Amino acid sequence: MAKKSKGRNQGDGAGGRGFIVSPWFDAIFFIGSPALAAGLPFLLSFSDTLMDETQLGVEPQPVVGLLLGSFIYAHLALVVFRSHANPAIFRSHPIRFTVVPFVLFLAMWSSPWMAISVSVLVTWWDVYHSGLQTFGLGRIYDARAGNDPELGRRLDWGLNLLLYAGPILGGASLMAHVGDFMEFEEVGSAFFTSIPAHAENHARELTIAVSTIGGAFLVYYVLSWLRLAREGYRVSRQKITLYVLTGAVSLYAWGFNPFGHAFFVMNFFHAWQYFAIVWSTDKKNVQRVFGLAGIPGGKWISLALFISLPLSFGFWGEAYAHTTALVILWNVIAVMHFWYDGFIWSVRKQQV
Repeated sequence: MAKKSKGRNQGDGAGGRGFIVSPWFDAIFFIGSPALAAGLPFLLSFSDTLMDETQLGVEPQPVVGLLLGSFIYAHLALVVFRSHANPAIFRSHPIRFTVVPFVLFLAMWSSPWMAISVSVLVTWWDVYHSGLQTFGLGRIYDARAGNDPELGRRLDWGLNLLLYAGPILGGASLMAHVGDFMEFEEVGSAFFTSIPAHAENHARELTIAVSTIGGAFLVYYVLSWLRLAREGYRVSRQKITLYVLTGAVSLYAWGFNPFGHAFFVMNFFHAWQYFAIVWSTDKKNVQRVFGLAGIPGGKWISLALFISLPLSFGFWGEAYAHTTALVILWNVIAVMHFWYDGFIWSVRKQQV
C-alpha cells in the first residue's frame, strides 16, 4: 500500500493547497513558465529594437539573442548562492566546491581532448539537467500533496527524460545537438566527427524508435499511476499541469523548432524557473550574503542585487568572454552548475 502522510503535508504544504510558494508565484515562475516561454518569441518579434542586429558577442545576432545568452549565463552562476555562499551546503562538500573546478580548468587548458569533450558534454548534460529540474519540482508537488517522497520517483524520472530528450532525438533539433561532435575535428577524431552524419542518415529510424518507445512508456506511466492512486496516492494537480505543459512545449520546441525558437524557449523557462527556485529557497541566505538581513527593505534590495549582479555577469560572459581561457572558464561554470545543483537537491532532501 502507498504510504499516507499526516499533518500539514497532506495537500497543504509550505505554500498552501499543494503549492511550493503560492498559487500566483507557482503559476508564473514554475507551472506556467513553459507556456510563457513558448509565446515569448512571437511577442518579441514585434519589437524592431529587440530584433535589430548587434555586433556584441562571437558573431552578429539579434539583441534578443544577446539578452537570452546573458540570462542563461546568469543562471549558471546563480548556483553559488546555493553552494559556496550557503555554509551548511559548503561544509558538506568542501573539496567539490574548491579543488574540483580548479583541476577541471587545468585539465581543459592543458588538453584539447578534454576541452572539446567537456564542451560537447555540456550540451547533453544540459538536457539531462533541465529534465531533472522539472522532475524535482514535480516531486516537491507530490510531497506537498501528502505523498511518500519515494513513491513513483523512477516513473517521474523516466518521464522527464522522455519529455526533454525524446523530442530532441526524434525531432527537428537533433542535428543542432549532435553537430557539436564536429568540434572533435580539431583533434583528428574520425569516430566522433562521424556521429552527425550517422545521426542524419538514420533520423527517420530514430524518430520511429523514439515515438514507439515513448508512446509505450507513456501508457505504462499512466497505468502505473492509476494503480498507485487506487492504493492511496493523492493526485497532485500542480505536478500533472507542470508535466503536461512541459511535455507539450518540449515537443513543440525541440520536435519542430518553429522559426528556430527551440533553444530560446527551452533555455528561457529553465533559467526563469531556476531564478525563482533559488530566491524562494535561499532568500534569507542571499540577504545574509549582502549584509542586508534584518534591515528595513533589505529583502527587496537583496532581490534587486540577486537579479542584477548575475545578469551583469551573464552579459559580460555572453558579449566579451570569448578568449580560449574564458570559454574554458564558462564551460567549467556550466559543468559545476549541473553537478552542484544535482547534489544540492540531495543534500537539502536530507536536511529537511
